Amino acid sequence: MNALFIGGTGTISSAITRLISQQPEWQLFLLNRGTHKDETPANVQTLICDINDETALQQCLQGMTFDVVCDFICFTPEQAQRDIRLFQGITKQFIFISSASAYQKPLASPYITEGTPLCNPHWEYSRNKIACEELFMRSYRDNGFPVTIVRPSHTYSERAVPVAVHGANGSWQVLKRMLEGKPVIIPGDGTTLWTLTHNSDFAKAFVGIMGNVHAIGEVFQITGDENLTWNQIHELIANALGVELHPYHVSSDFLAAVGSQYELEGNLIGDKSNTVIFDNTKLKRAVPDFCASIRFDQGVRTTISHILSHPELQQPDPEFDLWCDNVIATLEQAKKQF
Repeated sequence: MNALFIGGTGTISSAITRLISQQPEWQLFLLNRGTHKDETPANVQTLICDINDETALQQCLQGMTFDVVCDFICFTPEQAQRDIRLFQGITKQFIFISSASAYQKPLASPYITEGTPLCNPHWEYSRNKIACEELFMRSYRDNGFPVTIVRPSHTYSERAVPVAVHGANGSWQVLKRMLEGKPVIIPGDGTTLWTLTHNSDFAKAFVGIMGNVHAIGEVFQITGDENLTWNQIHELIANALGVELHPYHVSSDFLAAVGSQYELEGNLIGDKSNTVIFDNTKLKRAVPDFCASIRFDQGVRTTISHILSHPELQQPDPEFDLWCDNVIATLEQAKKQF
């Protein structure tokens, strides 16, 4: 069986690429610009092409057919329409990576299934994913386009620690604040329940869906089953760093109002500030042997060890650090008025 991944080197896709490359029944092709060749397993073939150049891509794929095609970098309805044009008739299954952030906000219930309505007025990213889903499913109903939709939630890897609030350069500056004994902003009172999934666990479920006849025309959310509060998540990160956590709780509404440069309305009001408990029953029916086996306290230790030994992953963000200091100083000053 052969598969084509568009992308294949990101947080989610890199783990899937590694796992599928170990399956002797699969031959994997990665379509990208060839900028991460050193991270690609030796038995995976890279096709260097820009997917936005449809003429060049058609020439690149001329005569090729696939059992599975997955686009990891499809974010807009225009890109979804492009994928339908390009891959109709040359793949038996097309997997679209959507997002669990697409589920309705505010939530009517914290218990999430694939049947939970989709509606997110707070985040354009999520609305675009919803529009893509609708296009793919309409093409499935009208023209038999063999789509499977996957909704990840907060998935992390060895490259970055998942935190509630961070700047443009990722989460390293939050870890740096912990190491320096500075207060770390946690939205709300920190008791919102959240689900974090290690990318190697995600990959196990994803590979079980690939080539699975029961997945065509279906939607699956892929997450772990562990639920933690944001307080617990940050405490476990601090424990892995060997430092004491100094949490500073700030209203999500306030953070969204003063943190537009970090898309905090979408990231918080439209996502992380909502308690979510995912019901993965449907996924486990399709992939009976799937079990997310990496607890966050285990996964985060591995991630932090990797980051501390790879200086290139330690991207400072002085602008975000100053923003955190200003938010905290402003609130502390406001307290003195009473």
